[in-house]
Amino acid sequence: MPDRDLEFRAYFEARAAVLRRTAFLLCGDWHKAEDLAQTALVRLYVAWPRLHRDGQVDAYARKIVVRAAIDDSRRWFRRRETAMGEVPDIQAAAAPGVDDVIDVRRALAELPPGQRAAVVLRYWEDLPVAETAQLLGCSEGTVKSQAAKGLAALRRLLAAGRPVLREQS
Repeated sequence: MPDRDLEFRAYFEARAAVLRRTAFLLCGDWHKAEDLAQTALVRLYVAWPRLHRDGQVDAYARKIVVRAAIDDSRRWFRRRETAMGEVPDIQAAAAPGVDDVIDVRRALAELPPGQRAAVVLRYWEDLPVAETAQLLGCSEGTVKSQAAKGLAALRRLLAAGRPVLREQS
């Protein structure tokens, strides 16, 4: 295996799970997240020699995932699809805090793609405003606005249900 393949393989093993988690937070579906991460990794492999020299591998990978997630959410035919599974008759017991995580994920999935991307990149990936703007292809002001609107919407959505933090009994 050439050095390129060994280097890419090491990167893949170290970062593939992170890309999948980021993609999941952007789209809210593990199957789509897997597709988005795979798309990013394929494009990354093609650009590997240039990116590896520049040291911009993670930024490029995130950019691909974000743009693919936004493009996917804009496709009109995807909006008409509704995946339905069997709903159990009884609720399974969950560990403390699991319901809270699910509520946050559901609320995140309710956000428009731009707001969701800004919130995920700023607060999950902990990227600075400038880098988030570069990844999203917009101004820093737009990132700040979208992130603020996204956080406000998350607060409203979570407050409409039940409190996120409950006292454990």
